[in-house]
Amino acid sequence: MTILGIDPGLATVGYGIIDVNNDKYLVKKVGVIQTSSETRFSKRLHTIYLEMQDLIREFKPDEIAIEELFFSKNTKTAMIVSQARGVLILSCVGKDIPIYEYTPLQIKQGITGSGRADKSQVTKMVTYILGLESSPKPDDAADALAIAVCHANQTQNLKKMNFINREI
Repeated sequence: MTILGIDPGLATVGYGIIDVNNDKYLVKKVGVIQTSSETRFSKRLHTIYLEMQDLIREFKPDEIAIEELFFSKNTKTAMIVSQARGVLILSCVGKDIPIYEYTPLQIKQGITGSGRADKSQVTKMVTYILGLESSPKPDDAADALAIAVCHANQTQNLKKMNFINREI
């Protein structure tokens, strides 16, 4: 199964694409989509849409996992990133691919076992779990891989539970 993890943003969208086979993970591609603050807002959204469409077309993910937004203070930033997140979801929905959403707390717990883990702890665990020689850069790309791994773990746990339930 191929999973596309997405860390939404406007200036930087992180993405991580992994193949999952049983309990083995293979990173197919990791990176970011970047837009310039000097570019019109609508053009930035269009760039995000087109580049995400290209990734989906090239890697044909079976499932997509995207981070839910959590902003407690800056409403203006939340609105802008929410619009970019909507464009990302739209680019995926058009391909009829299942989309799963995870909160930052769920992602941290799914990767490190602690919802209070900081970014460096999450990045270290993602690097370890995926057997990477070095930590993915920038942070948005590492976060996207964390989202993909979190979804893979969640999916595999559910499959195991279903298997156990069928056996009983």
